[in-house]
Amino acid sequence: MTGRPRVVIIGAGIVGCALADELSRRGWNDLIVVDQGPLFRGGGAEPRAPGLIFQADAVRTMTRFASYTARKYGGLGDHFRRVGGLDVATTHERLLDLYRRRGWAASCGVDGEVVGPERCAELWPMLDPDMVHGGYHVPGDGLVDVSGCAEAQAGHAAARGARFLANVRVVAVDQRAGRVAGVRVTPAANGSGGESRTADAVAIPADVVVCAAGFRGPSVGALAGVAVPLLPVAGRYARSGPLAGLAGASGPWPVLRHDEQGLNVVRHGDRIGVGAPADRPFPVDREDGETGFAGEDFGPVWREASALLPALAATVYGDGLTDVHSVTPDGFPLLGEAPELEGFWLAEGVQVAHSAGAARALAEWLVDGCPSFDVHRCDIGRFEPAQLSPAYVRACGRANSTGARVVVHPLRPLNPPRPLRVGPFHARQRELGAVFLESAGWERPQWYQANERLDRGQTGEHLRDGWARRHWSPIAAAESRAARERVALFDMTARKRVEVSGRGAMRFLQWVTTNDVTGPPGSVTYSLMLDVTGGIRSDLTVARLADDVFHVRANSALDVEWLRRLAPGDVAVRDLTQGTCAVGVRGAHARDLLERCTDLDLPPPGSAASTVGSGHAGEVPVTAVRFARAGEPRWELSTTTDLGARLWDTLWRAGRGLGVAAAGWAAHTALRLEEGRRVWGVDMTSEHTPYEAGLGFAVGTDKEFLGRAALRAEPRRRLVPLLTGRVVMGAEPVRANDDVVGYVTSAGYGHTVERAIAYAWLPMALAEPGTEVEVDYFDRRVPAVVAREPLYGG
Repeated sequence: MTGRPRVVIIGAGIVGCALADELSRRGWNDLIVVDQGPLFRGGGAEPRAPGLIFQADAVRTMTRFASYTARKYGGLGDHFRRVGGLDVATTHERLLDLYRRRGWAASCGVDGEVVGPERCAELWPMLDPDMVHGGYHVPGDGLVDVSGCAEAQAGHAAARGARFLANVRVVAVDQRAGRVAGVRVTPAANGSGGESRTADAVAIPADVVVCAAGFRGPSVGALAGVAVPLLPVAGRYARSGPLAGLAGASGPWPVLRHDEQGLNVVRHGDRIGVGAPADRPFPVDREDGETGFAGEDFGPVWREASALLPALAATVYGDGLTDVHSVTPDGFPLLGEAPELEGFWLAEGVQVAHSAGAARALAEWLVDGCPSFDVHRCDIGRFEPAQLSPAYVRACGRANSTGARVVVHPLRPLNPPRPLRVGPFHARQRELGAVFLESAGWERPQWYQANERLDRGQTGEHLRDGWARRHWSPIAAAESRAARERVALFDMTARKRVEVSGRGAMRFLQWVTTNDVTGPPGSVTYSLMLDVTGGIRSDLTVARLADDVFHVRANSALDVEWLRRLAPGDVAVRDLTQGTCAVGVRGAHARDLLERCTDLDLPPPGSAASTVGSGHAGEVPVTAVRFARAGEPRWELSTTTDLGARLWDTLWRAGRGLGVAAAGWAAHTALRLEEGRRVWGVDMTSEHTPYEAGLGFAVGTDKEFLGRAALRAEPRRRLVPLLTGRVVMGAEPVRANDDVVGYVTSAGYGHTVERAIAYAWLPMALAEPGTEVEVDYFDRRVPAVVAREPLYGG
């Protein structure tokens, strides 16, 4: 947006008020915030349970959101009490998870320490030290007065010109030429969201409408024709009666979290409050959000809390309440502009702990064109159409809201519904004993039991602990070896395939990507998409099929939406993924296999050019892209879904006698780590530039492109490979002289180079090959050394 547009924010809870504050401080003060209930209560439901801020999260963005929220609310007087947070572990597995959590947080600048049972009991004297193995203490965590923080931020916004309207209900979202034009509101009949008469509606014109309506988000979205994938759930909170000895006890005591039972515990003077906000959710379907407090259902929660805090057994709970919050299919917020309606933005699924950080990111997005945070995990456009169905949202929302007991592994398969999306090779893969994980709803093989008897070579299993062995098999070593020495087939169906066509297609792609894509038909170019700050939005492979037709290999639905938003009228962008499939063919004998069964014009052995062509594999018409980057020759053949099984069978038959094997994603990861191939969203995000990520070769120096003006040629940090003493998992902090200096992105074992590998972000002074560092891995430090890349195939 340019200038100072008119903005309407729907919802005056803590998220809406934080957004009004962040927008107005950036000069957008033509703001109206409406709420169908009393102001600063989040849609009329007065929240009496305390808001909790735990900063440590497995995802960097969420930790940074929470850290900013804690800092901001810490400046709002008594509305935030920095009492600290204490996560306790009652199992050894949970204790190891707390060490890992400490590592995540440390890599984001959050200070905390893992402490023993005695220190836990010092911080929480009611705690039975015999029950716990240890705890993770973060002094900067604390308690939020939700209404107070909302009102304080609203006051700041109002002082800059924002207006706040209570007890009005949005009954329509006006649109004009595919863009939002404003909202219509009526007085809420009972001051808390009751029935209103549309005939009494008053129009409020707006250039931007932001839905921050909490659990009512899906209803508001429906007025705009926008799918808002949220499941409202109810968590419960109750306080004890007075407890002897608490009134005079010194304090404050940190907020206590017991993830095995999904409990949060807070001291209130001489009473104790216990909440179970996630472990036992009750989906809320009523528009008023009223659920009532079922005391008999809270009994098991109280008994579990009493086992941890024996003094609770001497009292009964009372003052029970039910609070409503919303969860998304993947547990992350919904931020950004809705694909269905220009100018309609979402700030939904945001918890109190992330409220100010998410509001800042959205305000930067609106005012500056992109946020300073990487928000791809929160962007509303991340979901595939199948992931927006009500049944999927309910199933995944319930699974996420009940996940407090689970120690989450980075590769943990998504809970139901599975399988959701299966490619045409699925039956063949099952016959080969495929072990599936999930990607964007697709079932994707991780390895194949049929390869159990193949020669594995060096598996690296001796460098993996029990955690690193989960969702992994030494069979991956055999598949990796097959992909190097013989030939292997990889299911690439889950990767995005996009057609960009039309008279202006070449000109458009030349502007929206960093590299020169003007080569003749048959040429293939690796390129990047940047945002206006020069950060990497995505990486693409652009294959030119004809003068005005390009086959683009992308990463996610976000790429498709970005291309569609920016495409001029003479360019068409089509997502081909759902109606097509793809097989990767790679290895020393890959060319031999294709010669046996295709009529493709194959480049001579040793050719350094990446190419694309059309032809047939047996009876199957295919588009074939050859990649000439580091490693063995590799092709990717795509066709329509109805011919997928035939394509697989054709390639499989041609590979007999060449030692063909099906290979899964575990082998794929090992191969790409050795070859230095980055994964967008893991190794690099919008927070990194091409030169920092080691991708300067993909930046054209003699062309104009989106983001070029902001590019810095001199990197301040670099993504480098580390050779580590153990296989680590990713997200761990990297230390030099005991100081945290960077963090790991992705990691694994290279079966060809026979070394454990981790990619990590380090400052330039430490990015030189040969530099020795350490990686925090659970409760130990793993020695590592910066290596020269690529480790293989250079």
